[in-house]
Amino acid sequence: MTPPEEPAQPGWWLDPDSTPERTTGIPVRHRRRAARRPRTLPRAGIVAAAVLGALALIYGIDLVTSAGKVPRGVTVAGVPVGGMTRLAAQRRLHAQLGPHLEAPIALRVGDVDATLEPSQAGFTPDWAATLAQAGGQPLNPWARLVSLWRTRNVRLVTQSDRAALTAALQKLRSRTDREPVEGTIRFAGTRPVPVTPRSGQRLDLPAATDLILATGVPGGTVRLPVQTQPVRTTADGIAATLREVVEPAVSAPVTVTGVGGKAVLTPEVIASALRFAPDSQGGLTTTLDNPTVIAALSPQLASTQRVAKNAEVLVQGGAPVVLPSVEGRGIDWAASLLPLLTVLHNSGAARTLPASYVALPPTLSTQQARALGITTPISTFTTSGFATDSGQNIRRVAEQVNGAIVRPGETFSLNGYTGPRTAATGYVDAGIIDHGRPSRGIGGGISQFATTIYNAAYFAGMTDVEHKEHSYYISRYPAAREATVFEGTIDVKFRDDSPTGILIQTAWTPSSITVTFWGTKHVDVESITGSRTNFTDPKTEVIHDQPCTATPGSRGFTVTDTRVIRDATTHAERSRHTRKVTYDPIPHIICAA
Repeated sequence: MTPPEEPAQPGWWLDPDSTPERTTGIPVRHRRRAARRPRTLPRAGIVAAAVLGALALIYGIDLVTSAGKVPRGVTVAGVPVGGMTRLAAQRRLHAQLGPHLEAPIALRVGDVDATLEPSQAGFTPDWAATLAQAGGQPLNPWARLVSLWRTRNVRLVTQSDRAALTAALQKLRSRTDREPVEGTIRFAGTRPVPVTPRSGQRLDLPAATDLILATGVPGGTVRLPVQTQPVRTTADGIAATLREVVEPAVSAPVTVTGVGGKAVLTPEVIASALRFAPDSQGGLTTTLDNPTVIAALSPQLASTQRVAKNAEVLVQGGAPVVLPSVEGRGIDWAASLLPLLTVLHNSGAARTLPASYVALPPTLSTQQARALGITTPISTFTTSGFATDSGQNIRRVAEQVNGAIVRPGETFSLNGYTGPRTAATGYVDAGIIDHGRPSRGIGGGISQFATTIYNAAYFAGMTDVEHKEHSYYISRYPAAREATVFEGTIDVKFRDDSPTGILIQTAWTPSSITVTFWGTKHVDVESITGSRTNFTDPKTEVIHDQPCTATPGSRGFTVTDTRVIRDATTHAERSRHTRKVTYDPIPHIICAA
């Protein structure tokens, strides 16, 4: 028997080109699909490989062609330089940024605007260092790809000179620095004008230098650090003082009433006398300059005051007579002006101020003059032989000194008592000795009075404080007992060391001058003049082509004077003092034709 055949699998006959293969167990239609797959996969790989190859080729070409150039997308201060050679990039930066870098750098220093020239401040651009910040070409494909649409900005690099920058900033300080100005009030006539306070400022030079060096050459304004110096006043405080104090003060005059008279203090004087200083609240303290007010009021109230008169001791009928002193009356300005600031706030009739008075005692009262013991002449000395013009000066100085009183313990100074001896004070041009030659000068002849008063003081027992002999001996004066004077440098001074005072009396005639000291006699004085020694011969001088007075000349010599002082009652010697004087020879002057 033939075994039955297995039924065929359905569908296998649908593929006439195929033979049934039972071993596969796959229907014919499925096997057809499987047969097509090996042809599809190789085609996709080829495409992918081609794409990758193209990208690789593009990457390689891009890498080669961009070698040595600035990476794409790089900008410097907004200037694109990506993809350019570094030399071309530097040229572009120089062309587009160079003018900007030469423009002044804008600065703000506190509240002051200023500029700084980059070249003077030592700033120079470093193009190579700037581009070096961009780095080299990236190898990352993605980085190279995104550089096609992305940009990257790098900072401009500059070279700087710190010393030059510091010097340039230092020059700016004359414009940027200022001292603080306190608020105050000025006057335009009598109109008060407020002065707004303003703080001071000083450029912080080290910090400013560091800031600019760190910033480089910026595109905008650089705010530099300053040190502020504050003020104590405020605009509101100044305004309050002006409104509440100053405007009322100068709104009207002030009347000052005195004894039998009055004075008016005008708004102009008030304005000139007002003084202001910062207070602790931002405003001003107000004071008055009393000397300014007194200078305006004193002449108007002069008739209400009376100058004190000292007692005088005069020689009348051959005897000293005391003329009584007179007490004076003066305004006590400190007390009178104390309420003035308060009065300045008032208006109308309330702007009145009474003057306060005080008694002015004399510096030498009648009682003090009588107690001086001026009763008798205690010394007198006379010199003579002066020229007419010199005599005028001697008479003038005698008028000034006559009646002078020297109290116990006081020092008399001839220069100090007469003051400057000028034409304005009554002195004339007269003969003098200048380096041994006759000459002329204002006040010539005063040395004769100096010698006369020195000898009167000498024999009155006064203490010699200062005197100087002539360089050349003058025959009308006692040797080693004479004196000269010169304005401001050589003086005659003596002190009364006795318990009683001295009255100086002068008597002038056209040929002589006498000085007498009146007081109480306490001592007797003796002068002992020594012999002349150590003679020196004069030199001869010939004067050509200039004014000249011939003189025969005379020898110089050395001489001493001894003053012996004894008690007037007991005649006991109190002191003995010797003074040695050397006189120069007077030159022999020949006047050449």
